[in-house]
Amino acid sequence: MLNPPKQVPEQVTEALRQAESVVIVSHVFPDADAIGSQLALGNILESQGKRVFYYCQEFALSLHEFIPGSKQLSNKLPDISQFDVGIAVDCGDRYRLGEQMDTLLQIHPFIVIDHHAGHKEFGDIRWVEAGRSSSAEMIFDLAQALDAEISYRAAFCLYTAIVSDTGSFKYESTTAYTLQVAGHLLKLGIKPSEVAGKLFDNYTVNRLRLLEKVLGSLKLYFEDQIAVIKATNEMFEATGALREDTEEFINLPRALRSVKVAAFLKETLEGYIKVSLRAKGECDVSLVAMQFGGGGHRNAAGFRIKDKTLGEVSEDLLQEIKRRL
Repeated sequence: MLNPPKQVPEQVTEALRQAESVVIVSHVFPDADAIGSQLALGNILESQGKRVFYYCQEFALSLHEFIPGSKQLSNKLPDISQFDVGIAVDCGDRYRLGEQMDTLLQIHPFIVIDHHAGHKEFGDIRWVEAGRSSSAEMIFDLAQALDAEISYRAAFCLYTAIVSDTGSFKYESTTAYTLQVAGHLLKLGIKPSEVAGKLFDNYTVNRLRLLEKVLGSLKLYFEDQIAVIKATNEMFEATGALREDTEEFINLPRALRSVKVAAFLKETLEGYIKVSLRAKGECDVSLVAMQFGGGGHRNAAGFRIKDKTLGEVSEDLLQEIKRRL
């Protein structure tokens, strides 16, 4: 047993102990932390005899199909009357639940487990710890609080989620406890090289060609402290790459020595411009994202916006980042 920074709220553990049928939800367009936490928690609850349904409105299975249990994810929500408890993981805002938000929030109790600094409260029972490295770290604690054994499958999900959301343990949110949790998961048989290979060494030729074009769009501003890259509809059409193929692209401009904030602007099929932000600590990009209706963490945040051009969004964003720097 590890000693977590804070105890899991008793309301959470009691609701789950009493539940027989549970739906677990991750946010739309989930990252590895959201999916890993969702699948790990479901596996843990299933080991205790619970029936679990895994719901997410939109997800890129091609990126995360290596995570055990990912094929159980569904974007078809069944009759909610069968569920005793609803759980949202890694979701900082009710609207990120997707189009079924109102239906999902009719489930009572609805538990929210999240680690986003800009969390906007929703649900009946909230367990939010902004200082945590990942939602997966919290799910590990929940397993301990429920006296549940963590299977190899759940451990793989949790370790993958933690590695992804900590940027391979290099973000500020990585703590001594985070490394303790990771070490415990390794003792359950997880091989770091296997997870890293599936997370980071999984490029297709189309994805590499897209990366070439995206890096070619690189522009530096404010004495090279701000880096901006873009992915346009034309780039996707020319390379045959998918929108989800841009995962991790944002970390490349962030790696520049002079850069304090990196921004990645991407055109979506739905007409939005999706913006990802990464920082090295001197600028809280969650505050930047909140100015545009988004959110996230101090060093990793994002938002999406409609009815504006890439140029307009870029200009507005640059002014806000400069103000924060």
